[in-house]
Amino acid sequence: MELAGKLMVAMPALGDERFARSVILVCAHTDEGAMGLIINKPLPDFSFADLLEQLNITPGDRGRDIRVHFGGPVERGRGFVLHSSDYTSGHATTQVQGGFGMTATIDVLEALAKGGGPRQALLALGYAGWGPGQLEHEIGRNDWLVTDPAEDLVFSVQDSGKWVAALRRMGIDPISLSPLAGHA
Repeated sequence: MELAGKLMVAMPALGDERFARSVILVCAHTDEGAMGLIINKPLPDFSFADLLEQLNITPGDRGRDIRVHFGGPVERGRGFVLHSSDYTSGHATTQVQGGFGMTATIDVLEALAKGGGPRQALLALGYAGWGPGQLEHEIGRNDWLVTDPAEDLVFSVQDSGKWVAALRRMGIDPISLSPLAGHA
């Protein structure tokens, strides 16, 4: 099962509160495990301007303000810019299936601060990680639904509505989901 470039939508019965109602874009998936970024949980008390200040990056007159998200519980002090595929920083950018890129170097932050960089972007602090076979096991346990991503959903400013929107794009009414899962 290839999951890189797929959206993982948390089911109501998922037992880990850190992932409740999460929508995660899987950025990498191999036999060694998987890595993804939660795209719908903004950090309320931390802004892009705060980050730029911490990194001593002076924004330009046309600097952009992007949202900062809780990307997951692993390495929460590490930042990842998930962005549209129109930007690359050479080997520092991971091309993600579905037309996305992920860059974790300071140059993308500097470009955004000056008004350049990718057309669409969000910043995630931390990431979600799974060991070998763990994500597949969680999918089999009905913890996650898997769907294709859409750029307008991933980069929507309505973070609080992404979980419902992802389900509706799959033809699922969120009200019909039960916190109890079964197997046929």
